[in-house]
Amino acid sequence: MAQVEKRGGLLRKSSASKKPLKEKVVLMYDEIFMTEDPSKCSPRFWEELFLMKVNLEYLEGKLESLDGEELMKIKDNINCLFQHCIQALGEEHPIRVVNALQTLCALIRGVHQKNKSTSGFDIINMLMGFDKAELCMKNLMESLDSLLCAEGSESLKSLCLKLLLCLVTVTDNISQNTILEYVMINSIFEAILQILSHPPSRREHGYDAVVLLALLVNYRKYESVNPYIVKLSIVDDEATLNGMGLVITQALSEYNRQYKDKEEEHQSGFFSALTNMVGSMFIADAHEKISVQTNEAILLALYEAVHLNRNFITVLAQSHPEMGLVTTPVSPTPTTPATPLGTTPPSSDVISSVELSLDADVQTSNLLITFLKYSSIVMQDTKDEHRLHSGKLCLIILTCIAEDQYANAFLHDDNMNFRVNLHRMPMRHRKKAADKNLPCRPLVCAVLDLMVEFIVTHMMKEFPMDLYVRCVQVVHKLLCYQKKCRVRLHYTWRELWSALINLLKFLMSNETVLLAKHNIFTLTLMIVNLFNMFITYGDTFLPTPSSYDELYYEIIRMHQSFDNLYCMVLRLSTNAGQWKEAASKVTHALVNIRAIVSHFTPKIESYAAVNHISQLSEEQVLEVVRANYDTLTLKLQDGLDQYERYSEQHKEAAFFKELVRSISTNVRRNLAFHTLSQEALLKEFSTIS
Repeated sequence: MAQVEKRGGLLRKSSASKKPLKEKVVLMYDEIFMTEDPSKCSPRFWEELFLMKVNLEYLEGKLESLDGEELMKIKDNINCLFQHCIQALGEEHPIRVVNALQTLCALIRGVHQKNKSTSGFDIINMLMGFDKAELCMKNLMESLDSLLCAEGSESLKSLCLKLLLCLVTVTDNISQNTILEYVMINSIFEAILQILSHPPSRREHGYDAVVLLALLVNYRKYESVNPYIVKLSIVDDEATLNGMGLVITQALSEYNRQYKDKEEEHQSGFFSALTNMVGSMFIADAHEKISVQTNEAILLALYEAVHLNRNFITVLAQSHPEMGLVTTPVSPTPTTPATPLGTTPPSSDVISSVELSLDADVQTSNLLITFLKYSSIVMQDTKDEHRLHSGKLCLIILTCIAEDQYANAFLHDDNMNFRVNLHRMPMRHRKKAADKNLPCRPLVCAVLDLMVEFIVTHMMKEFPMDLYVRCVQVVHKLLCYQKKCRVRLHYTWRELWSALINLLKFLMSNETVLLAKHNIFTLTLMIVNLFNMFITYGDTFLPTPSSYDELYYEIIRMHQSFDNLYCMVLRLSTNAGQWKEAASKVTHALVNIRAIVSHFTPKIESYAAVNHISQLSEEQVLEVVRANYDTLTLKLQDGLDQYERYSEQHKEAAFFKELVRSISTNVRRNLAFHTLSQEALLKEFSTIS
């Protein structure tokens, strides 16, 4: 018996001996693509159409195959199909609703695909007709809202969200998608919140709901009043905010888990054995191969929540009651085509089995810890442009957190101590830290560790200047809070001082190369002013008097670096070049550091001569420092504890526009045919006659 194949809406025998037969639904589509009204000859045409299984591929392909003029000829039939789809959404028979939703997806995508290459007709007019557009979209949005809020089928809700994601992402630049004006007017914000606040719905649809919300918030956000921004900024319902936090945590945790699995694979594989044999000369190459698709869509959702809603800040620090402490084995997410700005949701197993799985050595966790771990992975490799953008977004989120008074309160809370296992880049000159030896400390220590780690590991030819500036700004904002609230944080400040001095040395040794691309004096001034902050106010926030002594010891020990810096900026500030003003600011900022060096150096040399010691120990230098504070004169510098607050619209608009474009493209790509397949839906409704 000849095998029957199904392709592009055709049923045919593989022998091809007979004329191919078309499916009933394909014949009906063909009637729609004629100029005459298909219901004239067949009054029950529309009623029957929505009982047929949708052939998405054929319908979209047919729309794309027509040129603009041909499409305009059948505009009335397309309008009619669109309106009947909306009417079918109100039917009690779920099969009709499913078919109507899928047909709408195909219509929207097909017409938009056509619009890419053809100008001269408006998309709204083509789908609905200008005169009926407002009413059509009102009815569509009301139907989708009802389906999302109803107690009914989870599969239908899933399809509604897929349709909305399809609607939002049909254009790369969502702000050019005029149909979204109707989504602004007929808000589905409350329906999204209901999904997030209801655990069963959240587990099924939370990911799509959060991504949809993040995209809607970015529609013309700088040009007009976006109701989704306004509404998100005032949400104060605890269950809703926690639900949103849980969805974000799950997605980031899944990424962290996948990365850890790949890392362990690498360490136990052949490459690991080879590197053990020949030493660590290939360690960087081995690391570069550990790559897991990042998830900017969920990161954007976290950013919008933190940036817009002050109430969400409380969610960052909350340990979730639904979390289990035992790691549940999960099946890996199916591999997708390489999509650097990924939006593939975590596998359903992760969401349905437990709300979250924690590392065995961590007693409790929260969204902020999960985010810091995610950031520590993403920020390791900034050579790839997409990861660079992801790292930038992580630092922007940390900037918003570091500026928030309440966030700082729990970051610095001595009663909230956590063991945070950040990922560290393998480097030849340092050993891998033992995870189990990590101390429990306030969360701000993990943020500072992350900043120090970034500073130490990214001094390279392709210097990520923007990320370094943001990194130092985060540290500065945390210090401003500590100074203001007199928080004496027990932290290994020497690691930060050492990292900053090494960064200065790198900037000086690569002056010519870096100045060709960047104004390095902006960053240099920020680093010098961090030291000035410690010198001027360190007695109010450093943990002990000996910490303040150690600061002076480090400055004196590394005085050559500061001397070299002074020579460099003096040379450039006395020349009439483009860097004169920027370099002179650094010259003035170095006054106290130079005063410390010039004051203590002769005292130390005198002590060494009197005691006949060729090389003083650290304790002996500290003894000299403590004995000579009284005669040291420093200048009071203004504005060290002040900073310009983060502003998205004025400085980051271009970045977010490009980011949202990438996310939109990726979401659309992941809404492939198989994600809209009917198999699961028909199974669910198989009991219906």
